[in-house]
Amino acid sequence: MKRIILITGGQRSGKSMYAEQLALTLSPTPVYLATAHIWDEEFRERVNRHQQRRGDNWTNIEEEKYLSRHQLYNKVVVIDCITLWCTNFFYDSDKKVKEQPTVDSALRELQEEFDRFTSQDATFIFVTNEIGSGGVSNNEIQRRFTDLQGWMNQYVASKADEVLLMVSGIPVKIK
Repeated sequence: MKRIILITGGQRSGKSMYAEQLALTLSPTPVYLATAHIWDEEFRERVNRHQQRRGDNWTNIEEEKYLSRHQLYNKVVVIDCITLWCTNFFYDSDKKVKEQPTVDSALRELQEEFDRFTSQDATFIFVTNEIGSGGVSNNEIQRRFTDLQGWMNQYVASKADEVLLMVSGIPVKIK
């Protein structure tokens, strides 16, 4: 049976750890779908540490954009995270033309890919950041990205069966 869970909160609020623990209560062999683009060696080391921490019972998949490429029928999947996934559509390195997509076109692509991916019968645990909870940036690109991410979070939350807000390591049920 398909189930969508969204875990949101600020940086270092415990979102990923909670998502991983939840996944392990639902399956002894969950899937970790990482959306991060590895920009530098420090980030690569961070990814390696996280994979080692999770252990061998996890299946690790790295997919920057097209989550629906992966057939995960009947699996429990942690998707970490929507913020980095949005970044991959907003700063599209796949395109030969190096122009930034509009917020509307990136949002439309993300929503369509989300719908394709979550049409599978699986348990999806999405992790995201509440980047719009702070002040308004004086940088136009940052404001546009915050809009994109906020609207994508709203879209996922509207489709989710359950939404949790992490505050200082404590899950607060929202939906």
